[in-house]
Amino acid sequence: MIDINLIRENKELVKENIRKKFQDHKLPLVDEIYDMDKVYRRMKIEADEARSKVNSLSKEIGLLMREKRKQEAEKIKREVSKIKERIPELEEKEGELYKRIKENMMLIPNIIADDVPIGEDDSKNVEEQRFGEPKVPSFEVPYHAEIMEKFNGLDKEAAGRISGNGFYYLMGDIARLHSAVLSYARDFMINKGFTYCIPPYMIRSSAVDGVMSFEEKEDMMYKIEGEDLYLIGTSEHSMIAKFKDQILKEKELPITMTSYSPCFRKEVGAHGIEERGIYRIHQFEKQEMIVVCKPEDSDFWYDKMWNYSVELFRSLDIPVRKLVCCSGDLADLKHRSCDIEAWSPRQKKYFEVGSCSNLTDAQARRLSIKYKKEDGSKEYAHTLNNTVIAPPRMLIAFLENNLNEDGSVNIPEALRPYMGGNKIIKP
Repeated sequence: MIDINLIRENKELVKENIRKKFQDHKLPLVDEIYDMDKVYRRMKIEADEARSKVNSLSKEIGLLMREKRKQEAEKIKREVSKIKERIPELEEKEGELYKRIKENMMLIPNIIADDVPIGEDDSKNVEEQRFGEPKVPSFEVPYHAEIMEKFNGLDKEAAGRISGNGFYYLMGDIARLHSAVLSYARDFMINKGFTYCIPPYMIRSSAVDGVMSFEEKEDMMYKIEGEDLYLIGTSEHSMIAKFKDQILKEKELPITMTSYSPCFRKEVGAHGIEERGIYRIHQFEKQEMIVVCKPEDSDFWYDKMWNYSVELFRSLDIPVRKLVCCSGDLADLKHRSCDIEAWSPRQKKYFEVGSCSNLTDAQARRLSIKYKKEDGSKEYAHTLNNTVIAPPRMLIAFLENNLNEDGSVNIPEALRPYMGGNKIIKP
């Protein structure tokens, strides 16, 4: 949620930002908010003045009563009663306007960074840099589900019977590999100075509305029937919400945390759930990183975070690239974002394995996350998030890039301590 002062002082900037995101249907909201805000502020002043007048007149009544000027006091009492009758009406209208303004404000996208590429969808995202040489082996790389099945490591059929499409069983060396990369990612981030956390896997609707846009909520979140609880789609949700309604101390910032969690996603509008493989699924596990920091530090942490992803994937012998997200591909809360994409030798192209985002103060405003500065003033913090790894999707890149012609898979040195010291696993 942006600062309403932007609409009060520079409506055209907000409208131009909406146009850059190809959301012209939201343009009327800006004028609606502007007009409602003017009425709201006028009513607030009127209500404040009425309460102030009641207080001053009440003091006057007390003074008159002490001076035994009862008739004059009774006259002022009648005036106070009329004002008091008016106050609840003003407060009700003020509350209704505040609610409507906030609901509309939640639909206005965050102001994007000046250097974000302008484009209507992800086809206009821009490759910025590659890390590692993408290679295509001399032998044919099988589909990832076939690689796993040769290890007796994947059973989608049984999962389909038990849970439905979009679920899976991982077994044996593949399941061990899945756990190994999560443990390695956890320790990788701890060694970078991040505090390890296992967060709640369910959060209340007030937290959901704070961490994401309404469109994302409808497309992603599973609601717990009969409860004010949702299953998290990523641990970023409960990690950032940890600081909801908090006033942090300036010396506590930056807060850097890394978390493990299972994640649950409806994947609405994702062109169906792939039946054979594990690229797009309803349930997966993930290591995440988040930062809560001062506004002047958020761009520094953004660069630091996506570089951590690159370093981790390169340590597992996986070539990656940084893809800068264009304006139309940015979720409404994002100021800037990039995808980390891994090389697929089978497809001979890159595919997304993680996403890093700077949300500036948009998320903090929705969740009321502030920090107290040394001079005593309070300011909204900036929040950022980034995927460390999200298996089993990243296992696709791992298996394809470390596969040998005989079907065995090399285990990079960094991962061997988590795989019992094995240098290779065989079907």
